[in-house]
Amino acid sequence: MIAIQQIRLPVPGIEDLRREAAQEGYRFLETLAEEWASGVNRFDGPGEMLCGVIDEGLLIAVGGVNLDAFLAQPDVGRIRRVYVSPGRRNQGIGEALVTNLIEYARRNFRLVRLRAESTRAGRLYERIGFSPCNEPHATHTLVLDA
Repeated sequence: MIAIQQIRLPVPGIEDLRREAAQEGYRFLETLAEEWASGVNRFDGPGEMLCGVIDEGLLIAVGGVNLDAFLAQPDVGRIRRVYVSPGRRNQGIGEALVTNLIEYARRNFRLVRLRAESTRAGRLYERIGFSPCNEPHATHTLVLDA
């Protein structure tokens, strides 16, 4: 069973995830850490949450849900900063994490959007039920109140 929990930074293992993401060419975990440290985004607004998967005391996956700042509509959320350690992929961790975020978002939002950073991530989101879209700040959407 994959245990997903709400987290607050810093968490043991976040530096390893940041390093792994950077090695893959992704900067969004750097942005997560910077925005958390500055207070710009701590996933603490209405309907927001940052979650992680911790194994043997270390963070191995992270992701959150925010109000979608690109639309500024109170009923539209955004799945953000989803990352799973490369050595832990293809074990259902990413799907479980995103599904947990969707269930949480369902309480506060009618729609969630996201930007998939890779084709592989896009396929994961589509398996979960997201639809591809051609919007300026999103690659996928999911209607929650259907």
